[in-house]
Amino acid sequence: MNFIEGGNMQASVVLGIESSCDETAASVVKGDREILSNVVLSQLDQHRPFGGVVPEIAAREHARHLDGIVCDAVKQAELEFDDLDAVSATAGPGLIGGVLVGATMAKTIAIAAGIPFIAVNHLEAHALTARLTDGVLFPYLLLLISGGHCQLLAVEGVGRYRRYGTTIDDAVGEALDKSAKLLGLGFPGGPALEALARGGDPKRIELPCPMFGRPGCDFSFSGLKTAVREKVMRKTDLSPIDNADLAASFQNVVARSLVDRSANAIEIFESEFGKGHSFVMAGGVAANQILREHLRELADNRAMTFVVPPPNLCTDNAAMVAWAGVERLALGLTNNFDFVPRPRWPLDPLASALRSTRGKA
Repeated sequence: MNFIEGGNMQASVVLGIESSCDETAASVVKGDREILSNVVLSQLDQHRPFGGVVPEIAAREHARHLDGIVCDAVKQAELEFDDLDAVSATAGPGLIGGVLVGATMAKTIAIAAGIPFIAVNHLEAHALTARLTDGVLFPYLLLLISGGHCQLLAVEGVGRYRRYGTTIDDAVGEALDKSAKLLGLGFPGGPALEALARGGDPKRIELPCPMFGRPGCDFSFSGLKTAVREKVMRKTDLSPIDNADLAASFQNVVARSLVDRSANAIEIFESEFGKGHSFVMAGGVAANQILREHLRELADNRAMTFVVPPPNLCTDNAAMVAWAGVERLALGLTNNFDFVPRPRWPLDPLASALRSTRGKA
């Protein structure tokens, strides 16, 4: 038996499958937090000519390559399918074509091998990754930032999430990619913008810091993206120095906004759970080293343990899906084969319902 506070974590072996966007991935993970294999096939070359992910192309590429990726993952783990205790797959949220491919593959393997099928929420997989990499204990505060999501949540346990704030328009990853496109950096834009920003002056170009100083924990990045577009449109002959300074200024403002919103969330979290807990940053944008530095400073100032998974486990991968399967299997949370994949699947449905109600007021 292996233990992560409060509950038994059997040394089970789970195959995870990820196909919610443009990475086709499979991984085998043990309940003792050992990653036996982690295979990821990127589709960047297929989508780059279009400047973004094309859902039809993504689904086709998943269908073409997933069986080989799964076989590679099991082979690299030096196992047979009969050695698996369960198979988990991202069953939402995401591009529904790709999600269907992955979930169908997982169900097929589960039926053939006579093992449980586990439908994993992609956001929960990100949320639990810090328990795989660092053994983080519940509860903890989570800043989940990716291409489509930007949320602050209290993580109380598997399947137990309370959202403090979310974006009211664009997610931070969307703003990064779209601003990078405005600067002519291509696709994917986030990593290119980060690299460019390292050579720029983050204080030279003034940009608005969205939601800064306001109460609550919600985010907004649409106006910031618009401000970048206006800067570019006013001066079409931007020099390399101008581009670097604009990228640095943009990223600095994003960091200030994340820190400001997270500081408010820390106040709420500590009023509910006390001090001495972890502050976790997860999701694809968490791979951004500059943003990490700013959030780490905030955590240090608040005497919180700051945890961020390594970059390859922040971006979409199947190890996190397999680990979520390990966690859910230990609690007996498996799914029937009639489970229907979901293009939308909030971690905290109650928070979504409250937001919808308030919007109608």
